Amino acid sequence: MITGGQSYVSAPPAFSADGRLLLVCTGHAVSVFSTATAMLVSELEGHEGDVTAVVVVPPPAAATATAAAKLASYCWTAGLDGVLIYWDFVAAEMVRKVQVGLPVHSMVVPNICRTTKGAEVSTPFAFISVEDTSKPASEAKALRGQMRIYDLTKGRKVGNLLAETRKPEKIVASSSGEFLGIANKRKIHIWSIPTKDFKPDKIRKIKIRHTKTLTTMAFHPSERTVAAGDVTGRILIWRGFGDAKFSENSAKSKVDEGRDGVRGNDDADTCTTWHWHSNSVRFLKFSSDGAYLFSGGLEGVIVVWQLDTGKRKYKPRLGSPLLFFVDSPDSSISCVSCSNNQVYLLKMPNMDVMRSIAGIKLPVASPSLSGSDRVAYGFDYTNRLVAIPTENYCVQLYNLFENIEASELQVCERNFQPVDDITMYISLVSLSLDGRLMCTVDVKLPEEELGGIVTLKFWNRDGSRAGNYFLSTVIYEPHSDAGVSAIAFRPQRNMAVSSSLGGNFKVWVKSLASQSSRKINYAGWKCQSVGSYKKKPMTSAAFSADGSVLAVAAESVITLWDPDNNALVGVIAETLSPVTNLSFVGKSVFLMSLCHSSRPQVTVWNVSNLSMQWSYSIYAEAACCSPDGNEFAVLALLSSGETSTEQDGAILLFDAESPNPVASWSVKKARGGSISFVKGDISLDVDANNSRDKKTMLLVYVNGSHEYVIFDPRKSEKLVITRNTQKKIQAEESAPIGYASIYGELPKLESKKEVSDVPFIPSDRSWETIFSGSSHVLPPLTKLCSAFLSSLLEKRPVANE
Repeated sequence: MITGGQSYVSAPPAFSADGRLLLVCTGHAVSVFSTATAMLVSELEGHEGDVTAVVVVPPPAAATATAAAKLASYCWTAGLDGVLIYWDFVAAEMVRKVQVGLPVHSMVVPNICRTTKGAEVSTPFAFISVEDTSKPASEAKALRGQMRIYDLTKGRKVGNLLAETRKPEKIVASSSGEFLGIANKRKIHIWSIPTKDFKPDKIRKIKIRHTKTLTTMAFHPSERTVAAGDVTGRILIWRGFGDAKFSENSAKSKVDEGRDGVRGNDDADTCTTWHWHSNSVRFLKFSSDGAYLFSGGLEGVIVVWQLDTGKRKYKPRLGSPLLFFVDSPDSSISCVSCSNNQVYLLKMPNMDVMRSIAGIKLPVASPSLSGSDRVAYGFDYTNRLVAIPTENYCVQLYNLFENIEASELQVCERNFQPVDDITMYISLVSLSLDGRLMCTVDVKLPEEELGGIVTLKFWNRDGSRAGNYFLSTVIYEPHSDAGVSAIAFRPQRNMAVSSSLGGNFKVWVKSLASQSSRKINYAGWKCQSVGSYKKKPMTSAAFSADGSVLAVAAESVITLWDPDNNALVGVIAETLSPVTNLSFVGKSVFLMSLCHSSRPQVTVWNVSNLSMQWSYSIYAEAACCSPDGNEFAVLALLSSGETSTEQDGAILLFDAESPNPVASWSVKKARGGSISFVKGDISLDVDANNSRDKKTMLLVYVNGSHEYVIFDPRKSEKLVITRNTQKKIQAEESAPIGYASIYGELPKLESKKEVSDVPFIPSDRSWETIFSGSSHVLPPLTKLCSAFLSSLLEKRPVANE
């Protein structure tokens, strides 16, 4: 069994002490990536629940160089399984476990010393945010969130609860470990931690209030300054917090005079408010020298604020809402986590993107706009890829076996702004069986019932590398003003069919069109024929394994056609409701149909005598057929009433001749999921030498969160393959020596890549795209005009007099 598709952005990552490794929480494990290559180095597997926190504990300041180098390779992790684990992440070995017993949602481990026998000894204490599962979740006012302290050396809880909240909150620690804080509703709770001679009863606490709900906070590295962001996009900075209560000579209270922006008797000197973000602030982070403040949110822009003046600059066009920002101990490299499951490695201080760690794209939060809640996945059977439409008008090709991104194609040439309303989306993605061809359908929604358009695009594979495609043909309004309901490719032929709810289907073929002036031949697609049946909406289409028969569903009637002559050869009896999925079962005479409605149905038809073989009433989310065998699989929902992606389901494997399932598997998050058969790899089978059947076939299940599992449906014993066997794990790179260690690597000159010809003529008015971008990143017009006028002037050499 192969698993993958975990989220890389469920929790903040952490850098190693030397900044050469990045530890990322990925499901039940922690993946260790190299910052130089962005490749996977190792994985820490030991948790039985999702990992929610990873903390690389810095070595004590008083430690020797040898001891510091040894301690720099250790970290603590926490998870929803209620366990804290101490790791040697360089050797990928577990050192010890501490049982908490409750799900841990957040953890910090400040550098704390204890006095033992007259000497200060560094003792790790974990401040954790747990969820008290004994209290009912249905009760609105139940305090399920708790902050606790654990002595990691003795493995037990110490002191009393620091706080109780409605839900577990994220804990933020200052770089010195002296202060801890949480943002809870409209208040900031700050604790002063005695880092020397630590005792739980010496911890002191203050509260700072605000008028709006707070979303994030950060501490200044050297001053008593705390920043917080709220749901409206405002950033508030309180200076001199805790001077009354945390100081050695505590004053009774502060007077209201000279405390601008501070509410009531809050323990702070001043409060400054900044506002640029249009929505809630997702993260705040001070630079290591405390001169700058980084903020990010839904806009996909990192805003850099100068703390003294309030001036700002930007790192725009990251393409997705931002979640976390983490800097390395040496401040030469940072990373930002985006909501599209991508982590960018930034070179500081210019924040240039060095590399990116891309996981599978996460589901779009907004509901589907195509009229149903099923997602249009595309699967490449031969190359074992899945094609996933993304919210920024792209299609991601993801390698299922290696759990890495193969490529990402820009389907719609349009600037994407996460804060904008949805005006365009990709409704369909379909790939041929061998992966040579791909087709996409994108829909531009009408504005005030005007301007809507449907675009059909054909893509050809660029070279032999799987996942690389170039645009071949663009067809606007392929079915007039009607939408496209299905796309299917003919096996081993350059032919495709598109069905439409407008009442017809079209057969497309690949052709060559020459351009005599440039002597270039373009391979484009054109419509060969158009068919319809009693003007009924065409809801689905499929080719037989040999391509000789085309099946098209006209609502509840299944029609059979000769694709070469566009002739109707047969009609199968009506189903109970409109057919939404058609597929031939391998090379057999059976055809499987799927109906989604108030009367769901899975039916197997015998094409040779145009009769029903058998039928079931099943709430099916998706179905797929084997291209070689007699099997097909159905992803069934346990109930039709729930709409949550957490809804469980079952995968049923059938032989087409029998209504009795051959095998079944229970799965989670079935709503919004999909299944498909993919070509197996004999080298992965431990019994490959003893197996006579060399045509190994695997079944892949992608759930509603885009996590997936691949397994062999024909075997009673599951094929168990470790993650490290499947992923391309890069050995840790050697440290630079000589010239490179002082001045860095020399730039490598790359040859220009050959760009495939695309059958369209570029626009002569290139200046129209000069200003297509965010207004806050464009230079002023004074600079643009001078540069533009200078480019028009011809420079002539001046003769020496």
